[in-house]
Amino acid sequence: MSERTAVIASRVGLHARPAGIFVAAVGELPLEVTIAMAGEPAEDALDASSILSIMSLGASNGDTVVLRADGDGADEALDSLVRILETDLDAE
Repeated sequence: MSERTAVIASRVGLHARPAGIFVAAVGELPLEVTIAMAGEPAEDALDASSILSIMSLGASNGDTVVLRADGDGADEALDSLVRILETDLDAE
């Protein structure tokens, strides 16, 4: 299982537009990706392809989240997702 941490850069956190962009990117992957707030047990992680899960996570600007995926290409996929989360999508 691959794992990456990311610090949420969007000023509004993972809400509305940033969450939609992130979920769309996850949906294009042939992997199951989970997301959780840093420090939470892996078994409490949420489905990163679900907009409802992302919105209920409550991740704000500056919060650290943990992404996990397993399978071929997981490392590269997680690296690309980290880049999305660590970009201020509200500024674009």
